[in-house]
Amino acid sequence: QVQLVESGGGSVQAGGSLRLSCALYGFASHSYCMAWFRQAPGEEREGVAGICSDFTTYYADSVKGRFTISQDNAKNTLLLEMDSLKPEDTAIYYCAAKIYTGLVSDSGTYSHWGRGTQVTVSS
Repeated sequence: QVQLVESGGGSVQAGGSLRLSCALYGFASHSYCMAWFRQAPGEEREGVAGICSDFTTYYADSVKGRFTISQDNAKNTLLLEMDSLKPEDTAIYYCAAKIYTGLVSDSGTYSHWGRGTQVTVSS
């Protein structure tokens, strides 16, 4: 059974940094995508960053230059380094994984999801 477990969320002041981790269990594919999505209160879920097995990467315009997605294959972990955080980055952040089909940024094509971790950025 596939399981994704996020960690690393928390509260930080604007301009600060956080590092999110997502541990993947039971997911094995040579052709895959993994991504981070977020959802703020009253807002729709949106893509933040993603990476696929062919090294395709995706970043939302709002996080380009501030966030960096990477993977530690040895530990089967997806990482998101978030720098220069802004209050508008406040949301629940979700990790997702899929067999590589469709766009890396399309949340509707992801079949495996974590339960989320809260990120709060105060001004």
